[in-house]
Amino acid sequence: MNSLTEQKEDKYSLRGRVFNRIREDILSGKLKPNEELREVALGEELGVSRTPVREALRQLELEGLVRIIPNKGAYVSGISAKDVLDIYSIRARLEGLCARMAADAIQKEQLEQLDEIIFLSKYHEQHSHYEQLFTLDSKFHEVLYEACGSEILEHLLKDFHHYVQRVRKTSLAEQKRAEKSTKEHEAIAQAIRSKDPDRADQLATLHVLNTMQNVKNHQIEKIVEKQEETNGKD
Repeated sequence: MNSLTEQKEDKYSLRGRVFNRIREDILSGKLKPNEELREVALGEELGVSRTPVREALRQLELEGLVRIIPNKGAYVSGISAKDVLDIYSIRARLEGLCARMAADAIQKEQLEQLDEIIFLSKYHEQHSHYEQLFTLDSKFHEVLYEACGSEILEHLLKDFHHYVQRVRKTSLAEQKRAEKSTKEHEAIAQAIRSKDPDRADQLATLHVLNTMQNVKNHQIEKIVEKQEETNGKD
């Protein structure tokens, strides 16, 4: 496996930019499951040759987002409903560990960032600004991941968090869950501020499990299908 330094450098390389663009289009639903990924067409769209596209598709195959059939072509696998629930289950364990580590490693500036995010979240809840709430939710978790002091764990959690962005957005688009999520964030931040690793671990794990349950309650299969249909009409 590449080192984290190599992964960061690759993000800004030609192959890395092509990889991130195609991955974003798959995760956002712009590229739909089973859609064929033609190297020439993608190269023309992105303004690159076939080589970085081919390399990016191979990398995406390793991540399970693309399947390559010999002598036939590359196709979008996408994120299924089961994948989403699996990711939440894994995240619950890792996010608890992240909060536990953050209770010891977090910096004053990062605690202030969490406080500001929670303050703004409460404001946008009152005005039903769900787009802003989604952005703030993502920012809260990003700060938490950075605060754990482990680049490996941070990298894993950021990827998992990004993979379920469409479902997370739908999950937060209701008043009750948005308010509960903010309260859970506030409790996690307080446990970290109090340097209580056990409490921080417990609350962060429960937070992700609550989100997963909310996703289940919204019938995740229908959410995924509906979003794919919507993107297909764009």
